[in-house]
Amino acid sequence: MESDIKHASFQNNLVMLGFGSIGKAMLPLLFRHLTIQPKQVKIISRSADESRIAEAFGIEFLVQPLTEKNHEAVLQSCLSDGDFLLNLSVNVSSLALIRFCRPRGVLYLDTCIEPWAGRYTDASVPLEQRSNYVLREEVLAFRRDNRTGPTAIVTQGANPGLVSTLVKQALLNIAADNDLHIRKPACNEDWAGLARHLGIKVIHIAERDTQTGGQRKRRDEFVNTWSVDGFVSEAFQPSELGWGSHERHWPADAGRHGFGCDAAIYLKRPGAATRVRSWTPLEDSYQGFLITHGESISIADHLTLRENGALVYRPTVHYAYHPCDDAVLSLHELAGKNWRLQRGKKILRDEIVQGMDELGVLLMGNRKGVYWYGSRLTIDEARRLAPYNTATSLQVVAGVLGGLVWAIRNPRAGVVEPDDLDHETVLEIAQPYLGELVGVYSDWTPLRDKSALFDEERDPEDPWQFVNFRMT
Repeated sequence: MESDIKHASFQNNLVMLGFGSIGKAMLPLLFRHLTIQPKQVKIISRSADESRIAEAFGIEFLVQPLTEKNHEAVLQSCLSDGDFLLNLSVNVSSLALIRFCRPRGVLYLDTCIEPWAGRYTDASVPLEQRSNYVLREEVLAFRRDNRTGPTAIVTQGANPGLVSTLVKQALLNIAADNDLHIRKPACNEDWAGLARHLGIKVIHIAERDTQTGGQRKRRDEFVNTWSVDGFVSEAFQPSELGWGSHERHWPADAGRHGFGCDAAIYLKRPGAATRVRSWTPLEDSYQGFLITHGESISIADHLTLRENGALVYRPTVHYAYHPCDDAVLSLHELAGKNWRLQRGKKILRDEIVQGMDELGVLLMGNRKGVYWYGSRLTIDEARRLAPYNTATSLQVVAGVLGGLVWAIRNPRAGVVEPDDLDHETVLEIAQPYLGELVGVYSDWTPLRDKSALFDEERDPEDPWQFVNFRMT
């Protein structure tokens, strides 16, 4: 276990909303890194599952689902000026919570921009309105009208969240390996200029989870190493990706929103039914799911360059997720049931017997080859570092912890994204919980080892075209 290093002093109250896999994983780190007492903390959860863990810490636990009708009344009684709302829930509107917090001087952090329950699966809502692009634009519109105020960090987990930090560090590492002597970029344009100079055309959030339990998945059961509800919700959303300036093959099933930053597109199919080729150092080539994530949009947006209003540079950015094997089987079964969720749900934690989560960012286009930079965290190391954790959950709470400390140190930053934070601060706090943090080069491309047995759409002249990554 790491030494108890206090990174921030917090004298006010902290309300944790949600006590699922990430809430339970976060609790030990909260007291390890903040000068905060149990009497200052309150947990609000829709379920009493494992409330004994909170009670063992001496924390007040309230079983109360939050809804559009009751959330203000419930929160009003326990949050005031200078307090912190740590939102680790699903199906509770992030924007509604930010609107509640701002006039009351309450700090805020979440790991995903969530809508109220039902929006992801409401067939009466147009497909593009169920996207993360629209959810992000709604938050950005609120920010434009409220430039200052208490800090509210959105989408600060592992991914989205920590991966934005990893992209910045990866760019600096590649620059150093190319013997470029540069000053630390000071703004989004500087980071985008560096990525352009390095020739980065594509960025994958490339993740392979190999954790396995002692008992394999049962029929009519969805198994995962983190929130089942959270994963299924994003799997039901349309695939989304930041759309690069180098792309020359428009997908036949793609749509553009026609408003906002215009940094991303969506595909007219669920992320759980869209696969792409990617690479991590230990797994080598693999097929991942192109699940929508906020970082696919925010990283692409922050790494955009325009001249006289015209787009001149942006990388293609998207998630390429290979979850644990039981989760892959669960998705296969889910699709076979016409996207009707299984009756059973199981989150692996204590049952895990082996494996790791290899989570990083894969930057492609530089002359030295593709560069993967990220965390290799085994289940054994995760358990040594903090109780109630898997490798997956600990990577998430490492990002949460980094954002939490940054918000306490910067309490009047207004609404911000992971890409707006000082990446060195976040990485310093998160790194002790990431296992082996490594950078690896490779000559891999999505065209490598392509089978000649069947014709497939491809662009052999530019391996970094999206058409070469997508499985057809």
